[in-house]
Amino acid sequence: QVQLVESGGGLVQPGGSLRLSCAASGFTLDYYAIGWFRQAPGKEREGEGVSCIGTTSSGRTYYEDSVKGRFTISRDDAKNTVYLQMNSLKPDDTAVYYCAAALVLHNRCVPDGKYWGQGTQVTVSS
Repeated sequence: QVQLVESGGGLVQPGGSLRLSCAASGFTLDYYAIGWFRQAPGKEREGEGVSCIGTTSSGRTYYEDSVKGRFTISRDDAKNTVYLQMNSLKPDDTAVYYCAAALVLHNRCVPDGKYWGQGTQVTVSS
């Protein structure tokens, strides 16, 4: 079965950290850029990623301004997994986070429509 599976979400206090994982099964992530997209409570899922990473050969990464310096995206192709390390979390980061196959453009990142995960909830609250 071809799928992306997110994990690592949870409840954390402001200023805390979480690491999200996006594991692929049924296909190899090596050839895909992957992005993290979020849907805040009561809002539509954002059409642009908060962070994306190109293939290992491209070395490209992208971060939305609101997460620069706080989030770090990485990939381990041997484990067929992409990670999002989230530090200094804020209440505004509360959302369901989805990983998806993506296109890393010059100044943004968008889903390419091939694969989506089911999402993992991140709640930042005291």
